[in-house]
Amino acid sequence: MKPISVEDKLAVNKYDVDKDVHIKINEDICKECENHPCLYICPADCYKLREQRITFSYEGCLECGSCQIVCDKEAIEWTLPRGGFGICYEYG
Repeated sequence: MKPISVEDKLAVNKYDVDKDVHIKINEDICKECENHPCLYICPADCYKLREQRITFSYEGCLECGSCQIVCDKEAIEWTLPRGGFGICYEYG
């Protein structure tokens, strides 16, 4: 039996995306960071480095909070989405 990839596992989750962004990046602080650990810690790969700027796609967020924990510059403002929004695990 072939092991299930992370991407396949994430595909069985349901996302009810809230238009109110629950994670925000302080770009002034973030641009001073040399290592960008958020790029490596996010299990959903929501952080990307584009033209020397970190972007975040909240639509696929797993709401684990890892990014806020790993950011030693406190550049990430993280809260849970409003009730009823966000990820629903093991959907389907």
